[in-house]
Amino acid sequence: MPYRGWADEGYGAFADEFARNFAERGELGAAAAVFVGGRKVVDLWGGVADDRTGREWQEDTVLPVMSLAKSVVSFLAHLLAQEGKLDLDAPVAGYWPEFARHGKEGITTRMVLAHTAGIPLAERELTFEELAAWTPVIRALEEQQPLWEPGTAFEYHAHAFGFIVGEVIRRLTGRTPGRYFRAVIGDPLGLRTWIGMPQEEVPRLARLVEAEGRTPLPSADLLPMRAVTMNGALPFPGLDDPHGYNSPALLTAEFPGAGAVSSARGLAALYAAVASGLDGGPRLLSEGTVTDAVTQLSGGPSFSGFPDLGARWGSGVLLDSAFRRLLGPRSFAHSGAGGQFAFGDDEFGVGFAYTANRMGGPGDERAERLIGALRGCVGAE
Repeated sequence: MPYRGWADEGYGAFADEFARNFAERGELGAAAAVFVGGRKVVDLWGGVADDRTGREWQEDTVLPVMSLAKSVVSFLAHLLAQEGKLDLDAPVAGYWPEFARHGKEGITTRMVLAHTAGIPLAERELTFEELAAWTPVIRALEEQQPLWEPGTAFEYHAHAFGFIVGEVIRRLTGRTPGRYFRAVIGDPLGLRTWIGMPQEEVPRLARLVEAEGRTPLPSADLLPMRAVTMNGALPFPGLDDPHGYNSPALLTAEFPGAGAVSSARGLAALYAAVASGLDGGPRLLSEGTVTDAVTQLSGGPSFSGFPDLGARWGSGVLLDSAFRRLLGPRSFAHSGAGGQFAFGDDEFGVGFAYTANRMGGPGDERAERLIGALRGCVGAE
């Protein structure tokens, strides 16, 4: 048997697809978890966590889940809005006055959540140490001019998303988003999910491995790559570079747009807490708040000319779309580079997550096959 863990009766088809990922789709190490109605119904893990040493994937293994950090930051923003502390449609500058420079006076938090704010990166060249120190990034974003009229075009705000929304959170709460998340969600729910991984988690970290046949990346000079690398300060993929995504230096710092570390169970529980509450507890976000989050705001070809891959965005969440079919119009999701994926759905009461250390290449179907099996298990076909 290629995995350990368990699946409740009625979820055997899901477990079968998890096994096929190892047998047929080149899986190295992976985990998947599902909650329904706040109760865990699937918890699976297996394979190799570190291909250099052969260390096995354990129940408590965590790994870099990249841009799933954006879901953590988005949930915090919606929680603050639900509490009446943040107006997503008010200018960011109302909470962060220094932001109101160079044509950014009208940019709202919702524009950032929708990747339409016109600031996909800070163009000032910063070192890794400056990025990890937080304040230099914030100063660079204050000086940045929008690349287009805010709210009128879409371009993925790879790292700027987390720093801009994260600074709004810091101004409101006095804590950076990683620390605020642990205080109000992560620690109370016991989630193995962090933006700013504790040093003691390093021995339990799975090592990411590049997929064979990965599609060539765009030129480093193009806007999408400059946004992903913060103008070359971060390697991509560059997993084993000194500051790549296998680097504890990156993962223990707070990179709130793409620096999350988690177990699959931690992510699935987080999405379940939003969708239904856990184990009979209250939901993190109300039905009305989720309705606001899943209202489509953006998608299509990007400002830089990147083609439309079918993804559609609400307020900080990826929606059920041609890019990734989920359960329906109440589904809210996010992906992480290389195949990491998590989503929730409050109509079906589902929280799902899949994590893997072999990053996906062309035609990667691992998460898609698991979600397809889950649709059948919960009657969403």
